[in-house]
Amino acid sequence: MPKTLFIDSTPDIDLVWRQVHGANDIPITVNMGPARAENIPALVAGYDTVINDASYFNEATLGQCRGLKHIVFLGTGAASFVDLAAAAKFGIKVSTIGGYGDTTVAEHAMGLVFAAARHIATMHGMVRAGGWRPMQGMELRGKTLGIVGLGGIGKEMARLAKGIGLAPIAWNRSPIADPPVPMVGIDELLAKSDIISLHLGLNDGTLGFMDRARFAAAKKGVILINTARAGVVDEPALLEALKSGQVGHYATDVFNQEPVNPDEPLLELDNVTLTAHAGYNTPEAAKTMYRRAIDLAAAG
Repeated sequence: MPKTLFIDSTPDIDLVWRQVHGANDIPITVNMGPARAENIPALVAGYDTVINDASYFNEATLGQCRGLKHIVFLGTGAASFVDLAAAAKFGIKVSTIGGYGDTTVAEHAMGLVFAAARHIATMHGMVRAGGWRPMQGMELRGKTLGIVGLGGIGKEMARLAKGIGLAPIAWNRSPIADPPVPMVGIDELLAKSDIISLHLGLNDGTLGFMDRARFAAAKKGVILINTARAGVVDEPALLEALKSGQVGHYATDVFNQEPVNPDEPLLELDNVTLTAHAGYNTPEAAKTMYRRAIDLAAAG
């Protein structure tokens, strides 16, 4: 039986984890995070399996985790937190969990659409600070939503979009059988979309996907939503586009460094809406994810 450590639980996670991890499951030691890089090797010592929510395992750290055989990452974007090439080099298996929260993440993305279209976060901050500026927003009915990546989350996004009167179109890296919305080329999607929502996995083919050329090809003032991974957007190009008005608003749940560094340039801009990588975070989705994580850990 694998000896398993959940390396970086949180109070919110623990509330749901205790409902899922039962007496008949494998024993799992729970460490309340965060787990700092310099402490990870000592924490992992004696365990062959680690369940990881948001701790960074770079090559140097992995090289010091001598007995580690398996990392179960809570989500799909393990590459953002684990050096996958280094893990393979050291013979460490990395498992991910997909499809557990398609509806939950899509609902968060749609919430960001509303927030960006009506400047909700910006006005909230002004009113809380004693200011008052009724800002003109965008009516969504009839606007085109371009969905980049039509996997499970993208399909849920399409369903929600139709329900509120948006006109969704989509682009996917590979063909989709029986797509629920019209499929178009990426250039056409950029040219037509009033709102673009990113639902791509992060890999060598998608790193920096939204670059200067693609920002330039988009509608001026486009709203960009990102609940995928920060790395699919070229941040210097994004900052230029936000400052010039080529991108009217950027609403993101994901960042290159999490928690966000105090010197993160996005923090200085008004035309952004920022949430703390919480798109997946509902009890409904969490229960499914933790159940699968426990089963993956037990399988070895």
